[in-house]
Amino acid sequence: MGLIRNQTLLVGVATVGLVATFIGMLTTGHSGPIGTVMYVPWIALLASQLGPAIGALAGVLATALYFAAAQELDLPHDPTSLALRLAPLVGVGVAAGLSSRRITSDALELQATNALQRTLLDSTVDGICLTDAAGNLVLANAPLERFAAELGLPERGTVAERLLSLADRTTEPTRFRERMEILGNELVASEDEFELTESRRVFRGQTAPVVRPDGTVVARIWTLREVTADRHLERLRDAFVGAVSHELRTPLTSISGFLEMLGDEESGLSHSGRTYLEVLQRSTGRLQSIVEDLLLVAQIEANRLELEPVPADLAELAAEAVAAALPVAEANGVRLRLDAKGTLPVEADAGRLRQVLDNLVSNAVKFTPDGGSVTMSASNGGDRVHVEVSDTGIGIPRDEVGQLFSRFYRASTATRRAIPGTGLGLVIARAIVEAHGGTISLESSENEGTRVSVTLPIRQVAGSLAGGT
Repeated sequence: MGLIRNQTLLVGVATVGLVATFIGMLTTGHSGPIGTVMYVPWIALLASQLGPAIGALAGVLATALYFAAAQELDLPHDPTSLALRLAPLVGVGVAAGLSSRRITSDALELQATNALQRTLLDSTVDGICLTDAAGNLVLANAPLERFAAELGLPERGTVAERLLSLADRTTEPTRFRERMEILGNELVASEDEFELTESRRVFRGQTAPVVRPDGTVVARIWTLREVTADRHLERLRDAFVGAVSHELRTPLTSISGFLEMLGDEESGLSHSGRTYLEVLQRSTGRLQSIVEDLLLVAQIEANRLELEPVPADLAELAAEAVAAALPVAEANGVRLRLDAKGTLPVEADAGRLRQVLDNLVSNAVKFTPDGGSVTMSASNGGDRVHVEVSDTGIGIPRDEVGQLFSRFYRASTATRRAIPGTGLGLVIARAIVEAHGGTISLESSENEGTRVSVTLPIRQVAGSLAGGT
């Protein structure tokens, strides 16, 4: 309704302008080129509101008014003079109408695009905003406005200054202040989480600079996502894992002890009894291994993985891992070999490093079918040592490789074949390797095989292993 009223008003103004110009010519007695030009604004205004056709008619009307005034004032009004005035006025009307139509079309398209983009931004789970280089808010979507209202953020100041008001309400106020001060002074990418003390709500924030092609930083994107439910589930899961692991450890220790006592009296058991005893011992050993893995993962998640570096020989550790896996490999028809020459001195926690090697070799053997092969190679690379375990096994789909280092994740190729496992081995291996300052990577293709590469520094920096991962 407002648009219609505005259009009606403007058309009325243009019409009155045409008439007033005509009356002014009659009143003053002047015309000529100036009189014609005086009609142009009103023609253009009519054309902009009603289109090129009406603009052309307005040009004809203006020419007719000029002709009438010229007759009354005895000014030139011959056909040539009339044509010289008609053509420009009609042209102005058509051009103004076409230009207005194009501008209106572009404006409507832009408005529709802006509305679509706004709807898209408002439909996201994340709170998103754009600030200028100084940190002043330029644009914010509906989720972020809701978060700001729920958190009671100030309505004025830069985004960093507004977030800084939450510092005393977080579980780590000092660290939160430091992060906000950095974000307020430096246009760098960042990612962090904070938790509110009273409500226990947890938020993850990310920022990224907006950079022109020439490298100039002109703005910054901020995103805020609530991850309270995710963190709550993680805590419940960790508590459950820890509790179950501790509760299982005690009875398993007792069972294992009694099985050892039975083993000492093996001569008094029948053939069936000895068979049952062997099955029980293997099953108990597997359960104990699973429980130890669960407890170790709990330590890793709590940043309590403690390592004791000592001088060790990586080649010797690799040979021990291969020897331990050889009986299973032979039973499964898998060729297992070691490619390592000489000694490979390294400073590391030998027990934990052996755990990594055992895990990689046993995984490779487990996922390689009869007739396949597994190769472990170890070599020196200057100030680092390298270990690689490759197999010709069932492999992993490429789109699942990135998830293999997630807790309890198992590849579809393993679950389809019902191959047992907990999905913790690679998680533990990565934690131990990274705690040593090394790296671990995995490459795989389904039905082609897998290659896991580990790189470790020969020497540890003083204090680098303290505390955990």
